[in-house]
Amino acid sequence: MLQGKPKPPKDPEDERAIEFRAVDLLSRREHSAAELRRKLVHKGFAVEAVNAVLKRLQERQWQSNERFAESFFRQRVEQGYGPLRIRMEMSQKGLNDLEIEAVFTDFAPDWRELAKHRYQRRFGDANGNIAKLQQLEAKERAKRQRFLAQRGFTAEQVYAAIGAAEDDDNAAVF
Repeated sequence: MLQGKPKPPKDPEDERAIEFRAVDLLSRREHSAAELRRKLVHKGFAVEAVNAVLKRLQERQWQSNERFAESFFRQRVEQGYGPLRIRMEMSQKGLNDLEIEAVFTDFAPDWRELAKHRYQRRFGDANGNIAKLQQLEAKERAKRQRFLAQRGFTAEQVYAAIGAAEDDDNAAVF
């Protein structure tokens, strides 16, 4: 079955229908208010009615940007993404700078250690399976650096992770 344009609701102002759809979406996973608004308006509901429903859902604590931000942040960290990418994605999900900064302050992991773990998982462990990093060709080293950078780690975190993996590899040899 092809998915085209969504079937418009019978009454775009029907707040009960909007709430039903919003709760259905929230029952699957946390959503930011901006995400819910975008999805509901895309379904054909009126913006004013959607905003009224979202306000009620927030008053009841059924929708919380804070809870969404914490959940999203933890998920992305567990998937091995760095702070730059997580910030960008949170911003795209409609979270403001204060909400994003609060989560980073409360839950920030050791980004260098996370980058190192991600690097070792991708390119080998510290027990001699990592190719001698000092002997890597410039092209291979750049490829490895790009891998971490694309996952959202800062240049400082990338260099620290590769340096730590190099140190671990040297320690495993001796």
